[in-house]
Amino acid sequence: MQKTKGLIHIYHGDGKGKTTSAMGLALRSLGHNHKVVIAQFLKDGTSGECRMIAKYPNLTLLAANPYSKFTFQMTDEEKEQTKQSINRMFTAATKFCEKNSANLLILDEICAAITTHMLDEELVINFLENKPYDLEVVMTGRNPSERLISLADYVTEMKKQKHPFDNGIAAREGIEQ
Repeated sequence: MQKTKGLIHIYHGDGKGKTTSAMGLALRSLGHNHKVVIAQFLKDGTSGECRMIAKYPNLTLLAANPYSKFTFQMTDEEKEQTKQSINRMFTAATKFCEKNSANLLILDEICAAITTHMLDEELVINFLENKPYDLEVVMTGRNPSERLISLADYVTEMKKQKHPFDNGIAAREGIEQ
């Protein structure tokens, strides 16, 4: 059977739904017995969707935020440790995909990891330009660079019109986390 070329997706913007869309695609892929790898940058892997999706045997879930904080809340030492964790995870996720013939790789919040200088964009671009032929890659987060957008086959922007956080309502269990 001939392999199908894996494409590159970017789900970005200031609106809700980037990770949710990526997780929906992961579920679709798992429903077809595909091997899925989810690498969560700047997240700790404990959200409701991670708890549920981790039950699938063809799923590998990695998370790289040992402090469960936003970068602006971290000390310099915490930022450095998080940066090291993120870089190890990126390398582990991409090598795992290559070694295990994964079908789908989700790089959740990778755009934030790049814009906060936790991950070198050149490393990501090099991977995307040399990824396994049939590997589908999804990247999420805010403010992807023009270089990333130019490499992508799908670019979807989630645009916020209104959000409860703007009125002081924190993320709610089962809805936003």
